[in-house]
Amino acid sequence: MMINFPELSENKFLKPLKLSLNGLLPRIDSIKQIRLKIGITQKKLATMTGVSTSMINQIESGRSQPSYETAKKIFESLSKLEGESSSHTAGDFCSTDIVKLKPANTLHDAIKKMHQLSISQIPIFNNSDVVGMISEDGIVKHLAELGEAELKKAKLANTMESVPPIVDWDTPANVLVPLIRYSKCILVSKKSKVIGIITASDTLKMME
Repeated sequence: MMINFPELSENKFLKPLKLSLNGLLPRIDSIKQIRLKIGITQKKLATMTGVSTSMINQIESGRSQPSYETAKKIFESLSKLEGESSSHTAGDFCSTDIVKLKPANTLHDAIKKMHQLSISQIPIFNNSDVVGMISEDGIVKHLAELGEAELKKAKLANTMESVPPIVDWDTPANVLVPLIRYSKCILVSKKSKVIGIITASDTLKMME
């Protein structure tokens, strides 16, 4: 029996990858989904499998059909990596030093802090509650709408973006990569309190 993998956009966990004893493999078109779920590059998968990066690219895009032996090696590598990555959690990769701003702060405050700390997004807190986020992309958007003079005076309460995803400290690390693709950052909570933040650069640590 072949294993079908739901689309990542359905926001469900993919089932653990298992190779059947009767020689049947999961569908070839699931390779990319599994690789992205685990959070590894085509290059790393190619190295582990013993094929070229271009071959992995061609297989994932449907331009090439691998032999049974090559496909088996690919799925064995993915299965091994999935087992390794599942032992790590969001708490292993998050930074607990969260830079925060308040709704009463201005966009000028946000720009200054981003430049000082070389960061591209800042969550906005009202006391202990996360109420939004401000990012470089959002600031550029408002610059086009407001102009530089008005931009600096604008309050974050009126210009902030929606609250970023919040995951539990124990959330499996392999869930984070799909999330970070659609958000500027991920906040990490423990006992209902936000205590950490994960950015795109943090997810790269999973591939080391």
